[in-house]
Amino acid sequence: MIVYWILLLITAFFAYCLGSISTMRIASRFVFRRNLRRLGAGDVWLSNFRRIYGVPGFLKLLAVEAVKDLLPILLGGLLLSIKGHADVGRAFAGFCVMMGRLYPVFNRFRGGHGSVALIVAALCVDLSVGIAGAVVIAAVSWFSRYLTLGAVAGAVVIVITAILVVDDNLVMTLCIFFSALVFIKHIPAIGRLFNQKEERLSLREDLTYKLDD
Repeated sequence: MIVYWILLLITAFFAYCLGSISTMRIASRFVFRRNLRRLGAGDVWLSNFRRIYGVPGFLKLLAVEAVKDLLPILLGGLLLSIKGHADVGRAFAGFCVMMGRLYPVFNRFRGGHGSVALIVAALCVDLSVGIAGAVVIAAVSWFSRYLTLGAVAGAVVIVITAILVVDDNLVMTLCIFFSALVFIKHIPAIGRLFNQKEERLSLREDLTYKLDD
């Protein structure tokens, strides 16, 4: 039992810390070679990157984001496989990554939407759960132009799908927990959405940043 708890603590530490690391900083230094926080809106990464860099820039950042979230989840599965609970390790790491994404210690506990981390974590729990969540998040965000609505709808679908298809009760519970984190995080945004004050996803490309070159 002691070994089990030690493995959980190691998983929690690395998953939360990696989840807390800003993807913008990684992409700024190694991919785009400029301080991305000073461009465009600077705070809403999906709309900001799509507006500034178009689809290619968006896909680059998406890849960095997905890999950063995937690594600690795979590590959690590897560590807990020592005790024969790789699936629990992946689900627990997904929960910790989500905590890091939504409440990052390196950014005064102010995080982003967490949609990518939610999809990656769900895929690692069960492919059908992750695919269902990804389709709903993409579709709702695209047609409504509201990232908040897409994230909340995806979280609800992931909870429902996990209840239906995940056999392990602990894994299912962890899946519900990290989906609930997304919903809780977006409660203020839901209020803004009802008041029609929430920022919409922009599909226009902003080239004004090139004037700085």
